[in-house]
Amino acid sequence: MHISGHTPSLPEPSADALALSQRLLAHIRDAIAAAGGWLPFVEYEALALYAPGMGYYSNGSVKLGQAGDFTTAPELSTLFGQTLARQVAEILPHTGRQIIECGPGSGKLALDLLRELERLDCLPESYALLEVSGDLRERQQQRFAEQAPQLLPRLRWLDQLPEQIDGVVLGNEVLDAIPTHLLRWGEDGVHQLGVVWQDDALQLAARPLTDADLLAQAEALPVDAPYQSEVQWQAAGFVRTLAERLQRGVIVLIDYGFPQREYYHPQRVSGTLMCHYRHHAHPDPLWLPGLQDITTHVDFTAMALAGVEQGLELAGYTSQALFLANAGITELLQEADQSDLPRWLPLANQAQRLMSPAEMGELFKVLALSRHYPHPLRGFAMGDRSHTL
Repeated sequence: MHISGHTPSLPEPSADALALSQRLLAHIRDAIAAAGGWLPFVEYEALALYAPGMGYYSNGSVKLGQAGDFTTAPELSTLFGQTLARQVAEILPHTGRQIIECGPGSGKLALDLLRELERLDCLPESYALLEVSGDLRERQQQRFAEQAPQLLPRLRWLDQLPEQIDGVVLGNEVLDAIPTHLLRWGEDGVHQLGVVWQDDALQLAARPLTDADLLAQAEALPVDAPYQSEVQWQAAGFVRTLAERLQRGVIVLIDYGFPQREYYHPQRVSGTLMCHYRHHAHPDPLWLPGLQDITTHVDFTAMALAGVEQGLELAGYTSQALFLANAGITELLQEADQSDLPRWLPLANQAQRLMSPAEMGELFKVLALSRHYPHPLRGFAMGDRSHTL
């Protein structure tokens, strides 16, 4: 059993932030009581991240950049969106020319990608941003109004996926933010971890896993007890939904993670669950709910299978470094004036961070799934054969 407490090495939250967390904690305690005293971890995580007005992704606090808790590739460099645009530009003419971005965050990826598509004279008919946070939606709209108002007529904001999609679906660091089941394999079978309120604190407590479908999936995984890890059932369900709606085109999912054989490696006996608070990483998901990101790496084998089972084709899987190299990031760097060192050196440094194995290049992967799209994708043209599912 795990007892959550204050982690001394983390920065002190403000009084307002602590008050917000206390409100969410009361809400979680009510949910635990309503569930009979034990709340499955997947439901706790959903409240901690998405409870209206209180959860981490819905309370209006800054998440990205220096003032936030973590940095994403689009926030790091415009090169990321510009390079991705070159892959998207290859796909759009063979489809209904629509783009849907899931979880668009600050809107930085959308802005960089659309500006590059505009430069390439390959703008989509529409660019839809699937955004459930009213606060983030306002920030995205403000970003475009200030920096690229000419693109606003092509934009639309969605609360849910359309019934039919004909074009490109993008998801950068979306899958890792979908709540996950937390399981423990022992000599006496598979247990599911949940959250209880005991001794005036949130604690993790295990119960035998009784859901037949989830149990069958857990027992089929290549793990030897004792072992603790995650099963990303909801993320796989999201991919299945995307697959059902995709009539023609390509889904491109970018995230940090592994194929299944690495995800459930014998040395990864504690799973991949991690929390982020002001650029500090730590393993306690029960610390001040609502103030920190709770995340897991992505099991890309499970995501690929979810799409293939719905009739999609596996169109590509590789590291972020190889994808960006194939899609043309070096060409973009060469277009920059190398004699203008104050501008070129930061770009070169950003490319290094995006592609270096020690930074984002190897841990982040790119998965592409397609329907009725028989054309090769440049982002996967050349690759390391070790990147297999």
